Amino acid sequence: MALPRLSVVVPNYNHGGHLRACLQALLDQSVPPDEILVIDDASTDDSMEVLAGFARTQPSIRIVRNEQNQGVVAGMNRGIELAPGKYCYFAAADDLVLPGLFERSLRLLAEHPQAALSCTISEWRDADADLRWPMGAGMANDAGYLSPDTLVKLGLQGRLFIASHCSIFRKQALVDIGGFVPDLRWHCDWYACYGTAFRHGLCYVPETLSLVNLHPRSYYGSGRSGPDHRKVLLKLLELLTARAMRDVAGRVRDSGALGLFGVPMLRAVAMHPAYRQFLSWPLLRRSVWRSLQLMGRRHFPPWLARLCLRTLYPVPPQPGAAEGPHR
Repeated sequence: MALPRLSVVVPNYNHGGHLRACLQALLDQSVPPDEILVIDDASTDDSMEVLAGFARTQPSIRIVRNEQNQGVVAGMNRGIELAPGKYCYFAAADDLVLPGLFERSLRLLAEHPQAALSCTISEWRDADADLRWPMGAGMANDAGYLSPDTLVKLGLQGRLFIASHCSIFRKQALVDIGGFVPDLRWHCDWYACYGTAFRHGLCYVPETLSLVNLHPRSYYGSGRSGPDHRKVLLKLLELLTARAMRDVAGRVRDSGALGLFGVPMLRAVAMHPAYRQFLSWPLLRRSVWRSLQLMGRRHFPPWLARLCLRTLYPVPPQPGAAEGPHR
């Protein structure tokens, strides 16, 4: 089966120390991407030297350098504009893809072209606390397509989690939803994943095929509290209640998917009449449970946090590596 064209977008700012491993993991895939667009956001470290070294020997790598720092969300959106592939994968420079991610995902997407994206299980690592746990496990036992209605049922069961770090997006589905909305900042990936998936469904591979490194000082690990965070949550609710998102909003409400943001989202919904349509028992249950999970990971002693994570996120069984056709 001929597999669709894949473009990888790598936003980078001063991650020269991680770029070699990131790019090599992309190039070592059994089905490598057709092109790798690295959007360098005016780095001041040795990133450009590392990139130039790769580009000399790897014709699939294209470097786009911003003269001024514009932020990671702007870099991802520029990647969408420049990517020629039907599908896009957005790789953080300090994360890693594991062997088989592209091949397994693209094979499913070729079979189910209506899907907005394909995602897998992702292992998250908090190096500072010496913690690791799987995210996205348990949505299905077998690889295949999950419809929007199936995603709602998974949300009600507490089994719905779409990790952007292991998601390959159909570019047009992403464009239709507005790409990565800058005003959503740290949560722009949630809107992209769930907004497109609740509209078109997704493909799912029940294997751990990416590694995510959590850093409290990174863009995604900072600023998720206080007035700025409340403003972002309200912007997310504003977008979901727009006329163009009516089909998605109903599924978000019924699934309780907003509970991923914990009690701050529950408070935002309850305090603003325009957004009370999202109030539901699934939202209440998941919001409280999510906040308790985060508190435990942040405040429990490491041994207790590891025990809780093993209970909450049991390591999924990994099927044997399957060989498939190459492009």
